[in-house]
Amino acid sequence: MTASGSDLRRLIDRARRDEPGALDRLLDSYRNYLRLLARTGIDASLRGKADPSDLVQDALLRAAENFGQFRGGTDAELAGWLRQILARCLANFVRRYRTGGRRVGREQSLDRLLDRSSEAMERVLATGGPSPSSSAARRDLGVVLSDALAQLGEDQREVIVLFHLEGLGWEDVARRMGRTPGAVRKLWARALKQLRPLIDEQA
Repeated sequence: MTASGSDLRRLIDRARRDEPGALDRLLDSYRNYLRLLARTGIDASLRGKADPSDLVQDALLRAAENFGQFRGGTDAELAGWLRQILARCLANFVRRYRTGGRRVGREQSLDRLLDRSSEAMERVLATGGPSPSSSAARRDLGVVLSDALAQLGEDQREVIVLFHLEGLGWEDVARRMGRTPGAVRKLWARALKQLRPLIDEQA
């Protein structure tokens, strides 16, 4: 879903009034964003035990059940609230596979990790081009970027995620993608070139 910040504020209001379908449309507009965060939030040793999409679905179900607790009114405030819910879902997932019971510190560290991942998404927007349009700036930039990345080819999306969001060096990116460092750098440059107009479309 492509929507401006003002569109999303109106949709938040409609969801609060329980208009049919409004809450589903609202939460679904954050699916790409949460999926990207879930991927970066799953510890490497636990990858393969859960699909990020399953964790996102769990988070969105919890958000729908508890939407009355959301007190904000903007896209960015809703994105932050959903990050907190996703952090709790990730903590529950980790707890199922590791001993030690509930640890508040773990949930707080996951919350900080997701915040850092969201900030990293915003930094991608400053790479290799002018700032996004003013209407994009009124939305949560991490959400804008996630929706734009979802439109790239799989390899192009992967190289941006590995380099910018997971913070891997070119040698490690090349190893993960089964390519040479030179090849992944060229792929990265092409991906950024294609990403910029997609970001403007999401504005």
